[in-house]
Amino acid sequence: MESIAVVIMAKEPVPGTVKTRLRPLLSDDDIAVLYDSFLRDRISQVSSLCGAAPVIAYTPAQSRPFFAALAPDFLLLPQIGDGLSARLTSTFRQLFDMGHEGAIATDSDSPTLPTENLQRALDSLAAHGADLVLGPSADGGYYLIGLRQLHPELFDAMPWSTPRVYDQTLRRAAGLGLKVSSLAAWYDVDTPVEFERLRAEVTRLGTAAPEHTRRFLAEWETDNV
Repeated sequence: MESIAVVIMAKEPVPGTVKTRLRPLLSDDDIAVLYDSFLRDRISQVSSLCGAAPVIAYTPAQSRPFFAALAPDFLLLPQIGDGLSARLTSTFRQLFDMGHEGAIATDSDSPTLPTENLQRALDSLAAHGADLVLGPSADGGYYLIGLRQLHPELFDAMPWSTPRVYDQTLRRAAGLGLKVSSLAAWYDVDTPVEFERLRAEVTRLGTAAPEHTRRFLAEWETDNV
């Protein structure tokens, strides 16, 4: 077993349940296909990492068959608990109970995140260079958190979906005496403004852009622009 687990926090892309802030720019059906594209690109990315044990933490509970078909080589874990704090705590606990020496949780909505950011996080934990690795996002949260042991205090009563998440996590880590490694900042695609940023970036990257996201945007632009 690889000692460092890299887990994608994922939701089944059912229309009307994912990325709803992208309305009305995109329809619910288009949003679901877009998010499905994000998932496929992140699965490919995590599969390419050196020394990673690939995992998907999925929700809702009945979506296991969907993810089993989407990522047959990944370990699948249900997200357990009410709210993100409980789900992150449970996911890390499950992975550490399995014997992993470190675990990294990353999002599924930053499709152009450079692979080297993920690899750097993994290598930092594997080399015991950090107790905590954070990838800050442009909205004040984070797109990645990695730990060498569970610290529920990093998640409890966190003001999720606010610009204070990253800074408050750093303050809590300092209070716990944790050695922190921070990655380069990146952005999530949650809003129409961020969707337009994604379009511009994928155009700039061309064929180097993530395959499934690039294909979705090409088809969407043909139908809508």
